[in-house]
This record gives sequence, C-alpha cells and structure tokens, in this order.
Amino acid sequence: MDNQLDRAPGGYVSFSESGFVQSVNRTFLDMLGIKEAEELIGRHVETIMSATNKMFFHTYFYPHIQLYGRIDEMYFSFRSADRQIIPVLLNGVRQERDGQVFIDCVALLMRKRLEYEKDTLRSKRQLEELYAATTEMNAQLQSLHAEYERKQQALTEMNRGLQALASTDPLTGLHNRRFFQDCLRGELLACRNNGASLSLLIVDIDHFKRINDTYGHPVGDFVLIELARLLRDSTGAGSICARFGGEEFVVLLPATGQAEAVAVAERARSAIAETPLGSHRVTVSIGVDTVLPDSTEASLLERADLALYASKSGGRNRTTHANDLPNANDLPPTNDLSNA
Repeated sequence: MDNQLDRAPGGYVSFSESGFVQSVNRTFLDMLGIKEAEELIGRHVETIMSATNKMFFHTYFYPHIQLYGRIDEMYFSFRSADRQIIPVLLNGVRQERDGQVFIDCVALLMRKRLEYEKDTLRSKRQLEELYAATTEMNAQLQSLHAEYERKQQALTEMNRGLQALASTDPLTGLHNRRFFQDCLRGELLACRNNGASLSLLIVDIDHFKRINDTYGHPVGDFVLIELARLLRDSTGAGSICARFGGEEFVVLLPATGQAEAVAVAERARSAIAETPLGSHRVTVSIGVDTVLPDSTEASLLERADLALYASKSGGRNRTTHANDLPNANDLPPTNDLSNA
C-alpha cells in the first residue's frame, strides 16, 4: 500500500462484496488497536462489529450502498481489539476493480457529537448490553430496539434534510453549484459508458448590475427568484437547473443533442423575455454546448462560456451554440465583457 495512504489521517478498509477484508491502512489498524494487517485481512468485516452494528450494517449500510453505489457520512461504531466501541463517521463507495466488486470505506474518528447523537449512541450501547443479558430481558431489549430504530430513523431524516440544504441555493431554491458539478461529473461518465448525448446551458441575466444599482438588492433578489422559477418551468422535468453564482445559472440536459438543446434554450429565453418580473422586464443571454468524444467538465463549461460571450457581444437576448462559433479558441474570455 502507498505510504501516504497507509499514514493518511483517516482509516481505510476495503472488503469484497461478500464482506471479507482485502486491505487496510495503518491508521485503521491503530484505530482498532490491531498490530498487523495480517490479523485482519481475510477476516469478515463483521468480526470487528458488535451484534447491534451487524444488524445495522445489514439493514441500512448494505441496502443503501447496493442501491446508490456509495454512502456518505454515516454514523457507525467498530469494535476494537480490546472490545471497546470506536465511534466513527463512515464514507463508502462500491466499485469494480479487475472484474471484482469491492467496497472501499474511509472512517474518521468522531471527537465531538451533538447531544442527540450521544443519546442514540447511548441507546446502542444499552442495546448491546441487553443482547448479552438473560432471556428474561427480552421485553426490555425489544422496547429499546424500537426506540433506537425511531431515533435512527429521525437521524436519517435529519441527515436527508441537511443533505437537501447542502445542495440547494438558499435564495432561488434551485440546486447549488456544488450539486451541479457532482451531476455534471456523473452525467459525463454516463455519456462515456453508454454513448448518450448531453448538453449544457449557461444563462446570464443581461444588465443585472444595472438593476441592482438602480432599484437595490431586494429587487435584484426578486428578479433572481422569479427568473429561477421561469427557467425551471421552461426547461422541462428532465433538466437539472442550478444557480452557478451571482446572476449566472446553468442547466444540464441529459440525453439531449445540439438541436434540441438550442430549442430548449430558446424556449427559456423567450419565456423570460416575455414575462414581466414584477414591474421589470429582463432578458438573458445563453451559451450552449453539447458533449464531444473528448469533452471534460472543464471543456464543456469553457465552450458554453465562450458561446455565452458570443451571445453577449452579439447584442444580448440571444442563444449561441459553441459548435456555431467560427473559431471558439479565438474568442476572448468572458470576464473581458464588463457590465454584462
């Protein structure tokens, strides 16, 4: 194993789809108080879990990673060599290497936790104690397990809500830049795997600075909110709309070629130009690009940005596709266009 990975600040463990440990780093071994990797490699990963965590692993971890291919920021506990509970924040990804499926996980020790999480962990510890108790305690065990399930469900719902907040622009309600970039990465990978089309729109409000300077930021915010609504409604259910920053928006159009993407962009541009936003009318300029065999995230954004520049410099309130530019590499960068 690479020395940097071996000494990384997070514990790393990789196991087969059937659960047998294939590799670990030194950090993970130290976390569990295990001296040598050979003591763990080849063992089933459930041998370093308590009974309760085995059950949780089967009812939540396995189904989730099979369904989504990854799991993020899961609160979990391993059992150390001296049988101590080691609380961690667990991230995992399911991926194929050399024709075999592996589940690679990174575990970070949790030093601080909310009182609610402490209560949940306390319930888990109590549940583990009850598992080792006599059969007369079964009724208490079932009651505590039900309470644990309720709290775990509440925590799952809380995490789901936090994830939604983390992927949403708070002003417009559209997806944010981080979520969009994750989607773009995934859609490009899908294009390479199945040859599907993919198009990208960059939408910029014309003379937005003038609106802010003349009417103030509350009016500017209102324009952004209403324009986001029009953009979402006019680009269709399959589109992924996001606020990219300031007055700039992006729209990802999976399974969409050049002609259809331009038609979608024109529909959005016309809807915005024809709809009064309060007492104001605004227009947008749009740059479009469609994936090429060698497209990357950066090149797709750059070509759409150059097409946007062409729309701006050509008079605004128009749509340009990057393939229609005479020579995209000769266009100046968009930040040369002031007061767009």
